[in-house]
Amino acid sequence: MKKGIDYIGITIVFLCHDGKGNVLLNKRSKNCRDEHGRWDPGGGSLEFGESVIDTLKKEIKEEYCTDVLCQEFIGYLDIHREQEGKQTHWIGLCFKVLVDKEKVKNGEPHKFEEIGWFRLDGLPTPLHSHFPKFLEMIREHERKKGE
Repeated sequence: MKKGIDYIGITIVFLCHDGKGNVLLNKRSKNCRDEHGRWDPGGGSLEFGESVIDTLKKEIKEEYCTDVLCQEFIGYLDIHREQEGKQTHWIGLCFKVLVDKEKVKNGEPHKFEEIGWFRLDGLPTPLHSHFPKFLEMIREHERKKGE
């Protein structure tokens, strides 16, 4: 049985930032499952027996070679897509994560063509299909915090 296809999968989605208005993205290579050449914030599947926060920390260490300094839960997304002709369904638990910009490296060059720091008003294209929804959630979350 396959996660996301035979049953709903759970993924941890994160947007790393430096606390100074810069966000970290990766460009997905042909070795990724899908959405090749698209810019993505980062994420990974929750495995049986792992906690959400342990998965968050593990994935950031694997993908960007750095530690989580502070994390903030933003909310969740229902992610419906098609993969190899089959409908998929994932629940994305979304986080905004502070990291040390100086320690970040591409920890998975086989999966990421490149990584880069960007301002939210100057994001590269094309973006991962569900990243705009995640950005909306972050902006709404920040707006509510400022009220």
